[in-house]
Order: sequence, then C-alpha cells, then structure tokens
Amino acid sequence: MSARKYAIAAIALGMAALGGAAFADDAKSLPMINGEVTKVDSAGGKVTIKHEPITNLDMGAMTMAFKANDPALLKDVKPGDKIMFTADTVNGQISVTKIEKAN
Repeated sequence: MSARKYAIAAIALGMAALGGAAFADDAKSLPMINGEVTKVDSAGGKVTIKHEPITNLDMGAMTMAFKANDPALLKDVKPGDKIMFTADTVNGQISVTKIEKAN
C-alpha cells in the first residue's frame, strides 16, 4: 500500500474514532425521560413507551413505539415497568439509546 493510502486510512480511522467519542459524549448529555413500557417487540427490536415530553427531540408526552438502538436494551423490560430512558435520532430514526428501571 502506498504512503498516500496509509495516510488516508489513518485519517479515516481517526475521524471514525472521534465521531464515536462525540456520540458517546452526546449520549451522556441526553435527558433521562420518565416512562412506562406498554409493549415489547423483541423480535422487531422495538419498545412502546408511554412517556413524558422528550425535550431534546421537541416531542410532547405521548405513547409511541421506539426502535431500540441495541436490542439488548429490551431483555430486562416488560409491559407495566416504570422506566427512565434516553431517546435520540439514530440513523434517521427516533431510537431508545438507554433504559433503566425507575426506583
């Protein structure tokens, strides 16, 4: 591989690493929203949540289905669970990025 190709590959890897770090920082700053799970579709990777307003998405309180950013987020939740969660737009789709059971 030529020196130019190595340089381009190094720049691309560096940009990808920085992008991932920026996403991780954004995920930490997302507000935790109160909600209640009304349905879990593990096969489809979706969860329906009755939730309070999601300020970072300019979304009012409602009940809606969200794609789980990571299907593993759904393994410990069931209908009726009170939760705290974060949501954001991921690959053009509103997605749950974190779920914790509420105390």
